[in-house]
Amino acid sequence: MKKPLELVSPAGSPASLRAAVDAGADAVYLGFRDETNARNFPGLNFSRKELEEGLDYARRHEAKVYVAINTFPEAGNPDPWLSAVDDAAGLGVDAVILADVGLADYAARNHPDLRRHLSVQAAASNAEAIRFYHREFGFKRVVLPRVLTVAEIAALNEGLPVETEVFVFGGLCVMAEGRCSLSSYVTGQSPNMNGVCSPASHVRYEERGSRLVSRLGKFTINVFAPGEAAGYPTLCKGRFSAGGDPGYLFEDPTSLNAFNMLGELEKAGVTALKIEGRQRGRAYVAEVVSAFRRALDGAAAGEAVPSMDLSAVTEGGRETTGAYRKTWR
Repeated sequence: MKKPLELVSPAGSPASLRAAVDAGADAVYLGFRDETNARNFPGLNFSRKELEEGLDYARRHEAKVYVAINTFPEAGNPDPWLSAVDDAAGLGVDAVILADVGLADYAARNHPDLRRHLSVQAAASNAEAIRFYHREFGFKRVVLPRVLTVAEIAALNEGLPVETEVFVFGGLCVMAEGRCSLSSYVTGQSPNMNGVCSPASHVRYEERGSRLVSRLGKFTINVFAPGEAAGYPTLCKGRFSAGGDPGYLFEDPTSLNAFNMLGELEKAGVTALKIEGRQRGRAYVAEVVSAFRRALDGAAAGEAVPSMDLSAVTEGGRETTGAYRKTWR
């Protein structure tokens, strides 16, 4: 039986890590409880002690742990990011996921044996950029931005000296990752520098008659009719009025689901499949990981991919294949 693709799960908490491992994840990715990771939300992420315990649990179940240190260090204050790299190396994680060039150089020079993966936040989407990171800093894997078709991924993999990891489920970004600052204009904080997009401290829900209004800071992001699913207020997925017609001007609230494209992605030469959602709970992690685990194991055994309904855990109850199939071309 051929080896299945590596299934990489989010873990926003110790409980989610255990749920992911129990559901069959080959690896989990997580962050420290500070601004060094791009999901720096209250109540999420890991202390050093929790990571140590999580590593022990993962190892006992033959799973790997990757630590995302994928925001960009604050000018004049690099110590939190350098300490994150040092501590991850000291705890013996399987890899760190980095985006910043300076941090990549620091890790390569000070921890040459620490495996390095290039974060999607680096937005490296062409062969020249990926080869640069491999040549200069020894990256072994690159997480590809969600802007490439399957054909483009296959073409990249023909000549790359590194492994590639792609997203197969979860939230989408309207911009190439690592290039969005929309949140900073309203809240003063962005995912690239502070690890937060639309921080919870700025989110408000208000009742206006029979309708529910979602607000981010001083701005109304959406107005929901009775019975309509109310999403989290991010600017890129807000509903705004243009020419008198309300609509989603940037991006509809929808989730990536490439469940029925696993064979195509494998033929394209990818090594690992990544599930998005470190801010989601352990029930989400368990359900999505279990579904993809069954599909991958079945495909490796030569069986047909079973049908799975994951609409209950998608944003807005809607799914898309994103850029993998650019039907608008």
